[in-house]
Amino acid sequence: MTYAITQTCCNDATCVAVCPVNCIHPTPEERAFGSTEMLHIDPRACIDCGACADACPVDAIFPVDSLSAGQREYADINAAYYEGEEPIPVGDEVDGPNFHVWGEPAFERSLPSDFGPLRVAVVGTGPAGMYAAQDLLLHTAAEVTLIDRLPVAGGLVRYGVAPDHPATKKVGDTFSRFHSHPRVRMHLGIEVGRDVTAEELSAHHDAVIYAVGASTDKRLGVPGEELPGCLSATAFVAWYNAHPEAVAQGVDLSAERVVVVGNGNVALDVARILVADPEALAATDIAAHALDALRASRVREVVVLGRRGPEDAAYTRSELLALKHVPGVELVVDDHDPRTPAAIDAAGAGDRAAVLK
Repeated sequence: MTYAITQTCCNDATCVAVCPVNCIHPTPEERAFGSTEMLHIDPRACIDCGACADACPVDAIFPVDSLSAGQREYADINAAYYEGEEPIPVGDEVDGPNFHVWGEPAFERSLPSDFGPLRVAVVGTGPAGMYAAQDLLLHTAAEVTLIDRLPVAGGLVRYGVAPDHPATKKVGDTFSRFHSHPRVRMHLGIEVGRDVTAEELSAHHDAVIYAVGASTDKRLGVPGEELPGCLSATAFVAWYNAHPEAVAQGVDLSAERVVVVGNGNVALDVARILVADPEALAATDIAAHALDALRASRVREVVVLGRRGPEDAAYTRSELLALKHVPGVELVVDDHDPRTPAAIDAAGAGDRAAVLK
């Protein structure tokens, strides 16, 4: 019995560090790391130890024979990543699990061992800010000041992840232990530029890390964009996640058809929330006002628009699979352009377009 990595993979590579046989790739040392949608377990090398499942911060790893109906495709997705790959011989081990030539390990210090403690400010308590803080706390003697303009820490983990993805939100548990670290001071409800200036932060810290993300929407620049009923995905996500700055009555669901422009993961989140059974969402941490609105919603069809063909779609396979498996929802691909079905038919097992077959 081997293990497989599934939809909620967060790519933080904790699983890579604990795997005793190096069967999870790409690793942080490999070129593909950071550019793949998720990590993958090689079923040929996995020894069924379960160390990766225990270490995964978002519960994304399961034994293949215990995958649910909606997860079974991930066994093939994991295996497909290694198609055409052959292990690199290491010494007398010709058929080992290594896909990377490991050099001699070097443990270089960027700071001398007698260097005094640093004072570092991290602006933003989302994943980017907390990964930076975590690295500082684990590998230096720095004192860290965490600053966030919102009253609750978490950033996109708290206010950006869809409520029906609770496992993904578990990565926040990994970060929360650092909130009370003895070398951490956290200031919430503090906005740089309003409550404190960038100059003041620089004057009182040796370094300042800005991990605030994108604070505004990307506008389309098309006529009618400002008409009632047209809103950004940022505003919609904030609405259903109870963002402190979201307007509770800001979304009108009185029409039967909704058009989502864009086909990235957030676009699919929006589509999935609109068509999901509200009673299934009731068990999540969705905002109460959003749940009430979805229960009264008249939406019956969601049209997702993409500028290019399925081979260039922006979504990840895991998010499209999540949409495909929403109970009671039929996923239909508009094939008026013959290039669309042709691209889907020609897609390989590891391609995003293959999920549309």
